[in-house]
Amino acid sequence: MKYKAINFYKKYSLFNDRWSPKVIAEMNDYQFKLAKIKGDFKWHSHKDTDEAFIVIKGHLKINFKDGFVDLSEGEMFVVPKGVEHQPSSKNEAQILLIEPRGVINTGNLKPNELTAENDVWI
Repeated sequence: MKYKAINFYKKYSLFNDRWSPKVIAEMNDYQFKLAKIKGDFKWHSHKDTDEAFIVIKGHLKINFKDGFVDLSEGEMFVVPKGVEHQPSSKNEAQILLIEPRGVINTGNLKPNELTAENDVWI
């Protein structure tokens, strides 16, 4: 087996598109995905799974119908399954998502311009 650390910063340098998570590792049925984000995402939910957001660089705001959470570098938040939410970032942020393999980034919404291709590895 080849033992090699995964460097987030090197992986981020491999892509520029926003709101399009890239898989960097798997653990059991879970995927670790890097994404660059800026602006507002669409309101959505994931009825069958929680979704973990970890901020690597920048700031992330996750809006909820009854409030919001602000995340800075080095902070994380887990959105419970079924909870409608809207991630946003005024300036570009780099985040790490942890979610089960096959989760569609736009959740319960019909496919739209922000729906990313699944299982894209970098």
